[in-house]
Amino acid sequence: MHFTEFALNKPILKAIFEKNYDTPTDVQKETIPLVLAKKDVVVSAQTGTGKTAAFALPILQLLFHQQDASSNVKHIRALVISPTRELAVQIEEEFKDYGKYTHLKSTCVFGGTSIEAQKNILRKGVDILIATPGRLLDLRKQEVINFDKVEVLVLDEADLMLDMGFIDDVQKIERMCPETKQTLMISATMPAKVVQLARTILTEPERVEITPSVAAAKSVNQLLYYVPKPDKIELCLQLLRKEIEGNILIFRRTKNGVEKLEQTLLKNNFKAESLHGDKTQSARQKALNSFKNGEVNILIATDVASRGIDIEDLDAVINFDLPNVPETYIHRIGRTGRAGKTGTSHSFCAADEKSYVTSIQKLIKKSIPVVEDHPYVLDPKAKPQVHKKKGSKHKSGRKSAASKKNKKRWY
Repeated sequence: MHFTEFALNKPILKAIFEKNYDTPTDVQKETIPLVLAKKDVVVSAQTGTGKTAAFALPILQLLFHQQDASSNVKHIRALVISPTRELAVQIEEEFKDYGKYTHLKSTCVFGGTSIEAQKNILRKGVDILIATPGRLLDLRKQEVINFDKVEVLVLDEADLMLDMGFIDDVQKIERMCPETKQTLMISATMPAKVVQLARTILTEPERVEITPSVAAAKSVNQLLYYVPKPDKIELCLQLLRKEIEGNILIFRRTKNGVEKLEQTLLKNNFKAESLHGDKTQSARQKALNSFKNGEVNILIATDVASRGIDIEDLDAVINFDLPNVPETYIHRIGRTGRAGKTGTSHSFCAADEKSYVTSIQKLIKKSIPVVEDHPYVLDPKAKPQVHKKKGSKHKSGRKSAASKKNKKRWY
């Protein structure tokens, strides 16, 4: 299939061809015709499958076809809600790339930066607004914008949006838009709360689902390392020195873990930056730009901070901490091996993460090859470490003095 088969207009096709895109991805093949038919749509597909273009291209087509050439005043006709600032910026970039020959104007707004500059842009009028929920409602409250002319509402990364506690804001924004609007819900996963929201705000939606097991990793060489938790950092350093090259994205479970690993890599003369929720917007954008511009080749991130971020030419992913949700593993490794290129994922598994491997392999329906030729191999008989708390029993079964002392304090 070719993009010309979607009956997109010449200005949009010209922009697509300039990006050297010829064949649409699976999610684009299924989603674009439904959006062009003005259906409400729920899309479930992992990161890296081309979801943004799947809704951006048909929205540009619809707005371009229906724009009023006689009016010089622009109104918000498409509203895209994004859970994170980085994702909002990325979506805006794609709209600008695909719409640069259409005369449609897009912009994005988010917290953590000057609201006055955003007000000035919005007062001049835009066709497409990409926004995080909090800043959008602030602007609406100050009567800088209204949603009376919104024709299409997009809720991007809906599962993450709900995980971050935005459900009330999302519902409030949806109610402010016209009842006749077209609504698109885009999500990596479809937990019950996302399904419930879809039932509440979409009208007879069509469902597009690109299953993770199909989308995941045909072009990704997956490797698994069993390693004691204290030795993970040494294994990571060795692989970075001797085996893993190019642009590397490393996942850690916590913000503190991200910070600690970044400091260790910097001390060992690696060029690294980090992304996590406690960083300011300017610091997060600086880190991302440094990575994209090649100033550093290692980016360390939590799943939430990295969700939806599009990074081209990623050579490898390191799962320093394995995720306890198997779908998250697929989202992570899907960042590499894209656009016909090959990539590699390296996953470190400690004793207390073995159950995660079982769940992941069950989901992807294959065993991940185990690398045994490294100096930090985990003893197969090793059991998860159990950290004793004060007041635990001694082997004799008697309670410790500390336990008795604490008991007296509580009563």
